[in-house]
Amino acid sequence: MADTCTFCDIVNGVIPAEILYEDDHAVAFLDLAQATPGHTLVVPREHCRDLTDIGADRAAELMRGAVHTAALLRRALEPGGMNIWHATGPTAWQTVFHFHLHLLPRYSADDLTQAWTHREVPLTSLTPLADRIRQHDARR
Repeated sequence: MADTCTFCDIVNGVIPAEILYEDDHAVAFLDLAQATPGHTLVVPREHCRDLTDIGADRAAELMRGAVHTAALLRRALEPGGMNIWHATGPTAWQTVFHFHLHLLPRYSADDLTQAWTHREVPLTSLTPLADRIRQHDARR
């Protein structure tokens, strides 16, 4: 049996979903696991695995759909704020391997747990890390 992609099946109408927005490039639907009321996923119509696979043009098209959907959620639900979340790879908690953005309306400061704590480090100690990353920029 071939592996199927749940999000491709939603995009293609094989699996039902509560679609909030769709255009030629993106589909936004309510997440079955509502972290907060209105928790929405925005996915590209065309399958791509993650952030390293989506490409700049497709990401821009998807972000237009995400911005539109976030405005829709804000008007309808009037949250105090909103988080946007993405995970690439199992180590970053990606569980469905079709690129997606989570839009999470926020109603209070404690309705979600912060994903990390802030640890400020001196700027000078970041230079070796920045140099290592910049060495891999093909535009340089």
